[in-house]
Amino acid sequence: MSRPAQAKRPAPSATPAEGAWSAKMERLRLRARPQNRLRVCDDNDLRQRYDEAEQAARRAKFVAEANPGDDLAERQAADADAARDQALAALDAASEFLTFRALPRPVLEDLISEHPPTEQQAEEGAIFNATTFPAALVSAASVDGMSREEAEELLNGWSAPDANSLWDAAWQVQQESRVELGKG
Repeated sequence: MSRPAQAKRPAPSATPAEGAWSAKMERLRLRARPQNRLRVCDDNDLRQRYDEAEQAARRAKFVAEANPGDDLAERQAADADAARDQALAALDAASEFLTFRALPRPVLEDLISEHPPTEQQAEEGAIFNATTFPAALVSAASVDGMSREEAEELLNGWSAPDANSLWDAAWQVQQESRVELGKG
């Protein structure tokens, strides 16, 4: 008669602390990277109309909050909010949006290293080539699928302020931090 096989012991389960850490790490892994959205709209009247509606809505809200129970002030605030929303909808309809997402740190570092500064740029303290890197970054960070050639075309063809806004939208999202050192 043979001896029965020894029962296997169940693997020790994770401690509560390990389980909590595992869940926290999973949430950290799943965080969405920051994004910036650049509005491109050539209709100055619509932009001005929206700005004015936004200011009017802020003023009406201030008056309503300063006068609780004032039905007229509350209606005016609601009307101003509706006018602002309508102006925003019109502005959105006349706009194109370009979206840029922060790159993972190693990807950004590799991209920077692929565009080293010229000797003169390095002497001036640059960490990348200001001629080649902007289009590469705009393209790499584009959520919309903008190619490097298209990025170069826009950066070179747009006015200086518009080209700078395009560059800023792609670069600033790379610098955005959503963490803080807490006290405790």
